[in-house]
Amino acid sequence: MLSYFESQKRKTMANKLYLYPIWLRIWHMVNALLFLALVLTGLSMQYSPVDDPFIEFQTVISVHNIAGILLILSYVFFLISNSLTSNGKHYVIKKGFMKKVIKQGRYYAYGMFKGEKAPYPITKDDKFNPLQKLSYVGVIYFLLPVLMITGLALLYPEFIIHKIFGLNGTMLTALLHMLMGFVLTLFLLIHLYFASLSEKKFANFKSMITGWHEH
Repeated sequence: MLSYFESQKRKTMANKLYLYPIWLRIWHMVNALLFLALVLTGLSMQYSPVDDPFIEFQTVISVHNIAGILLILSYVFFLISNSLTSNGKHYVIKKGFMKKVIKQGRYYAYGMFKGEKAPYPITKDDKFNPLQKLSYVGVIYFLLPVLMITGLALLYPEFIIHKIFGLNGTMLTALLHMLMGFVLTLFLLIHLYFASLSEKKFANFKSMITGWHEH
């Protein structure tokens, strides 16, 4: 009896990979909460009636600014941690990468619904498939910095260039900030959808709590 349970335990462990260290899981959760706060307060500022706002306007601004500053600090922490640990290797793009992206895209658009096996299963050395890597690199190293830089500029508008190609610099900065917020919110929704794609219900969400990825 004992040997049976031991063999089952070994089989279960063989089917798992420890991919998400504690620092990364904490960062991921903090980042998600801060971004949700920014989305809700941003929507409130943009779309709440002036006479009857969903949340008091000055409160919304204060929460939005504090969450934005904390997001910047969280981002700096991630960059430092990524450079000091092996986690940084998962964001390196190598030669021939785009061919893999096209193959993964075909799987998501067609093969997945036909029961085909994933072309690039998760391993200890590659915890992202090509499309995931492309999106995460784009978000972390391009979209997020633009969002944070434009946010800081709006917080300290005296540093904004007054005219850019004859257009109001503050207006362009605000539009770019809103665009980045929209794109990143869309990414968040897509991210949640793909996280739900697992044979075991909520397995991918569970992995961000335990650190263990189930194949």
